[in-house]
Order: sequence, then C-alpha cells, then structure tokens
Amino acid sequence: MTQPCIVAAMRSAVVPMNGAFADLQFHEIAAPVIRASLAACGLDGADIGELIVGNALGAGGNPARLCALAAGLPERVAGLSIDRQCASGLDALVLADALIRSGHAEVVIAGGAESYSRRPERAETFADGRPARPYAQARFTPWPDRDPDMHTAADALAHSLGIPRADQDAWAVQSHARALNARPRLAREIVGINGVEQDPFTRPLSQTLCARSRPISGTITPANTSVAADGAAFCVVTSGRIARRLGTPTARIVAGCTVGCRPDLPGLAPVAAIKKLLQDAAITPDQITVAEVMEAYAAQAIACVTQSGINPDIVNPGGGSLARGHPIGASGAINAVRLYHELATRGGQGLAAIAAAGGIGTALLLRA
Repeated sequence: MTQPCIVAAMRSAVVPMNGAFADLQFHEIAAPVIRASLAACGLDGADIGELIVGNALGAGGNPARLCALAAGLPERVAGLSIDRQCASGLDALVLADALIRSGHAEVVIAGGAESYSRRPERAETFADGRPARPYAQARFTPWPDRDPDMHTAADALAHSLGIPRADQDAWAVQSHARALNARPRLAREIVGINGVEQDPFTRPLSQTLCARSRPISGTITPANTSVAADGAAFCVVTSGRIARRLGTPTARIVAGCTVGCRPDLPGLAPVAAIKKLLQDAAITPDQITVAEVMEAYAAQAIACVTQSGINPDIVNPGGGSLARGHPIGASGAINAVRLYHELATRGGQGLAAIAAAGGIGTALLLRA
C-alpha cells in the first residue's frame, strides 16, 4: 500500500453567519482555498485525481462539483460530496487516505465548505396536501425520543459527566485566549477572502462576561457554544512518491476511523473513535504531541479530552471553534488544517477528532 501524506493545508477565515461572507455561496468560499492549497505545494489542476468536499447544509446537488468548477479544476475532476454533518470535513480526509492507499489516486484534495448565511430553507412535505413544514434541524434518528436538540444533548452530556457551567466557561475563555495569542501564526494558514484574513469572532473573554450569558439549555449558553459560521478548509493528500518529489512540509496519515455511538449523547462519540484509532496505531494518549478537538460545545470538548486520556495542555493550542465559529461541513477539515500547521512547527504525532449529530465520531492521526 502507498503511504498517504498531507503536503499542503489551507483554510478561509471562519466568519459568523451573516458576516463578511454573507453574500458568498459555499463554493465561492471554497474555490480560493482550493487554489491556494495547490499553490502552496506547487501542484496544479492537471495532477488532481479527485476532490472530496464535506457539506451539510447544501441541500442536494453535488457541492463538490460546484467547488471543482469554481476553483478552475479540469472538468474531468468529477468531485465527490459527503454529508456526515459535523464530521464531514474530517471524513473527507479519511476517504482521501483510502483512495491513496488503494492506489486509486495519487493526489486528492479533501476538506469541506459551508455557508450558514446562504443555506437553503428546508421543509417537510406531506402527501395529503398539507402545507410544507419548515425545519431547522434534520432528523438524525428514526426515534423522536432519541433525537434531541443539540443544545439539549450537550447539557445532558455535561450533566451525565458532572461538568459544571464554570468549567465550560473556563474552557471557552481559554479557547479565545489561545486563539488571540496565536493570531500571527494562524495567518499562515488563512486565505484572505473579501478582505478577511483572520477569524473575526475571536475576542478577549472573561469568566465575568461568560457568567452574564443567558442559558440556552441548562449549563449551555452562547458563551460556551460555537456560533454558526461560514468557511472552508482543504488539504492536499498525495502518495509518498509525490510528497518526496514536492519537498514541502509533510504530515503522514497514520490512520483514521469513524464510529457510531449513542445517538442521544453524540458528544461522546469521538471518545470511541479516538480509543480505536490509538489502539489501531498501537500508541497511547501520552504519545500525542498535539490534538485538535472540536469545540461545538465546551462540554463536548471537555468530555472528549477527559474520557480519552489526552493531556488538555496539548489540545487546541491555537484556540478552537469556540473562538472561531462552526461552519458544519468544514469544521473537521479546519481541525485537520490546524493540526498540519501545528505539526509543521512541533513535529511528532497529532490527533484530530470531532463529533457529529446522530452519535458519530471521527478521528485522524498524523505524524510529522
């Protein structure tokens, strides 16, 4: 089998919904990031075997095809769209890894793109002629009693593990502080779009400010929850042969996995994925140099870190989605981009992990 390597990784800024990207469709955010990713490693469209795009809100069509054409890739690059909700962008990397290992392709662009601002309206229709009923959250299980609102599920997770609001708020404060401190190095991975060259949501945050935030559900508040956002992120994944030829900073993909768990506690799903990944790679949590763990909710991030045995000091050193925002289909790819750049500086082994609605967890292990 061929050893897959990430040879370039770029992203847009993450912009809260109805902000500076509000007039852009998801493919218009994705296209400059795809082009910049190729330029970063010296490849062009003629080298591309496939483009895999995670997208959760596009409501049909083939979002990857739109992205491929908008980016100016050759028409033969068909584009493959995947929707595993929040895990979509990271699962695109897992699929790219499989394509390279199998020899089906030698160069794959993988990531995700999402526009909360321009998402289509969704509605359920009825055969008896009743008016269509709009909905905001898709159905993730066939059982209404095991298909909770995501805020409710996050609070249930916090309650089940005894994670108080103060701890969740402290995690959010730390996320913003780390992101502010890391802004100079984060600039290296961000492609400027519409004049936005840094994550605009990042701000000084304090426990006092968090305490003023009104609850959404129990201990869950806007301060310890990621905001809906627009953004895109992509990695160029190649065979080892291509990577050696390019000579760019390389992160080898050691392993990746996706698992399903309890749909009513989706925030715990990455724990099972992380444990399986580490077992498959025959390493222990203390051998991880840096980790990028999704922060859709502070409670979820805390649960994933504590339950998987990862040292919290190495988690999200440049801040997480609490300090950026959550463009659903792109968030996992943003974690992968962050991990690539952290490993380029630190070396060692890195882990990315994310939860998705319906009780799904994905994890990816990279080695510099």
